[in-house]
Amino acid sequence: MDLHTLTLADARRLLDEKKISSRELTGSLLDRIAAHDDTIKSFAFLDSADALAQADAADQQIAAGIQTAFAGIPMAMKDLLCTKGMRTSCGSRILDNFVPRYDATVVKKFRQARGVILGKTNMDEFGMGSSTENSGYFPTKNPWNEKYVPGGSSGGSAAAVASQFCSAALATDTGGSIRQPASHCGVVGLKPTYGRVSRFGLVSYASSLDQIGPIARTVEDAALIMNLIAGHDPLDSTSASKDVPDFTTGLAAFDKHSLRGMTVGIPREYLGMEGVDPDVLAVFDNARQVLKDLGAKIVEVSLPHTAYVVAAYYIIAPCEASSNLARFDGVKYGFRAHQADDLIDMYKQTRSEGFGKEVQRRIIIGTYALSAGYYEAYYGKASQVRALIMEDFSRAFDVCDILLSPVAPTPAFRLGEKVDDPLTMYLTDIFTLSANMAGVPGISVPGGFSANGLPIGIQMMAGRFDELSLVRAGYGIEKSLCLNRRFPTL
Repeated sequence: MDLHTLTLADARRLLDEKKISSRELTGSLLDRIAAHDDTIKSFAFLDSADALAQADAADQQIAAGIQTAFAGIPMAMKDLLCTKGMRTSCGSRILDNFVPRYDATVVKKFRQARGVILGKTNMDEFGMGSSTENSGYFPTKNPWNEKYVPGGSSGGSAAAVASQFCSAALATDTGGSIRQPASHCGVVGLKPTYGRVSRFGLVSYASSLDQIGPIARTVEDAALIMNLIAGHDPLDSTSASKDVPDFTTGLAAFDKHSLRGMTVGIPREYLGMEGVDPDVLAVFDNARQVLKDLGAKIVEVSLPHTAYVVAAYYIIAPCEASSNLARFDGVKYGFRAHQADDLIDMYKQTRSEGFGKEVQRRIIIGTYALSAGYYEAYYGKASQVRALIMEDFSRAFDVCDILLSPVAPTPAFRLGEKVDDPLTMYLTDIFTLSANMAGVPGISVPGGFSANGLPIGIQMMAGRFDELSLVRAGYGIEKSLCLNRRFPTL
């Protein structure tokens, strides 16, 4: 048996039946990483010895009859999540060799469930990017075609899952950073409702937009991970006190009529949007038909402020980044420039040398927009637009259960193609930004392939705290298209 091909659910079953051990499963994945990740470069940091030690501890627990849903399951963590005793650099030179003294809440939950952490995945620096080319260390490549980007900012996580280097990964999504790379790499990515999952221990880019979620091989695997990480956390003031359902509810009994009674909305503003690749439109149209065949009702809805989403997001996110990243100054921790004349010069040189160009660009934009005389004109106005976007979604979900859209206007693009054109790069998030601005959940599931063989995902969004509808509809598309078992040949 090729253990690296196992889904999380399959691995759980075989571990419980004692047909495999966690050490065997972890060793198989580490061997595959050793053989192929020099090319893909999905991991920023890997600790094989510690991973095997964690696997041995999980095997002992399983042998003793003490079982949890994640005991012995190997996963990866995005390098934006604090891991006690393990480097957390956020893809940035300014946090080179920073080792946290505590775990993020989601990491702590995974450790308590006796899961195995393989390492930290590469990412765009502080989550700022759509291609993982903005990493402070090296770009990650798309495992389907190494000349193309894997998406971003969670490109390392998506590439690792698609390459079958891990059972799944935890990632973060500020404007599409889970869903877009999941689409480009042909895997499942779920961004939960803002507040559904604790953000404690997440190194923030934009605090009102960031959310932690799973990237997995199947919708069921993503739902299982949501069962683990969702829930209120007293350490996070933005964490919601909401009951957590079993996100796998109804999947076992799914049939060809299971979406009967569900209403799917198609935003009319998305239908005639310029610059959408014909292959993306074909995959979108096919997904709409699949949902209809499964019994869902298709209606047209309106999100009238769609045209302002990108502009509003790229005011709000940089403003929050400017505030959040002010603490990285070379004094408390991380990188420090030593060839400085005085304290102020040390601050300037540390931030100039430690931050990459894209991070500096967004800090400067945010600082300008928050400065005296410009706050109301920029941040204040963008916040008003955000309120209107929230109202658009609220009205849409009055008449439908989920919204269907593409994930990105094009399939993955070539490495280097857009890295020097930030405005064009920002527009690649046109379909995903709204979910973060409105605080609603979104999911990307594999929907098909482009003419040159690159994956194309389908996005669905639902009302706040209605991840169950996304899992249900995503599972229907997955079962109908049978794409969840297709992976690149490395």
